[in-house]
Amino acid sequence: MLIPAQENNVSLTATPSRIGQIMKYGFPGLDHVRSHSDYVLSYDRRNRVPHWVFEHLTAESVAKNDAVDRSKCDFKQDESIHPFFRSQNTDYRRSGYDRGHMAAAGNHRLHQKHCDETFYLSNMAPQVGQGFNRDAWNTLEAHVRRLTKTYSNVYVCTGPLYLPHKEDDGKSYVKYEVIGANTVAVPTHFYKVIVGESADHKLHMESYVMPNQVISNDTPISVFQVPPESVERSAGLLFFDQINRKQLTTINGKKVAAALEHHHHHH
Repeated sequence: MLIPAQENNVSLTATPSRIGQIMKYGFPGLDHVRSHSDYVLSYDRRNRVPHWVFEHLTAESVAKNDAVDRSKCDFKQDESIHPFFRSQNTDYRRSGYDRGHMAAAGNHRLHQKHCDETFYLSNMAPQVGQGFNRDAWNTLEAHVRRLTKTYSNVYVCTGPLYLPHKEDDGKSYVKYEVIGANTVAVPTHFYKVIVGESADHKLHMESYVMPNQVISNDTPISVFQVPPESVERSAGLLFFDQINRKQLTTINGKKVAAALEHHHHHH
């Protein structure tokens, strides 16, 4: 049988099989979903940032690839979003915030097009630059990539949060800045919920929430680990809902069976 030359070619379109692979464990929500060749996004038209972004990583997809050059990628508006709800480069200009990738460029190194597609502004949210996007958040992204050394498959869902804050009058308010003519929301926090699938099909979950502010460099990312349920409640989304939590071997490094047992004693 003749093997087509393109056999192991990387898909450059949003193929159903690739989307199915990325979303293997369920969609957190179905609001304005955009499928790209190597990640899937749900867009928040009111806040002009994603609700969530889903990626499936392997050691191969995050490996250094000289054919892929991040500096060739340009931040560009997403023409698939209605003009009323689009964010633009001008919104970020002189705002004091970085265009922070939700699907990280460094996670998509199999092909230049995969990297390019992470530069749509629909994949961005305003992030504090020095001390956050370029530092603590970057460290978390690198940690997720490193998990591909431990797990054959890594699934990661990333997005913004707008968390309430108690003010002097004793009441709680959700308060966030908006930037630019298109009033792009500046999230108060960002989350990542991750599932690592080991070669023997065991599943391990990690869950992080980081405040969108300067974080000192000596803060270990473990400080930002939170129960996944707390992210779900805040985001109004259910992550990996095709997985029964009892199927997970660990959550944030702790054995799940023990955690669930402990939980039952309280009732």
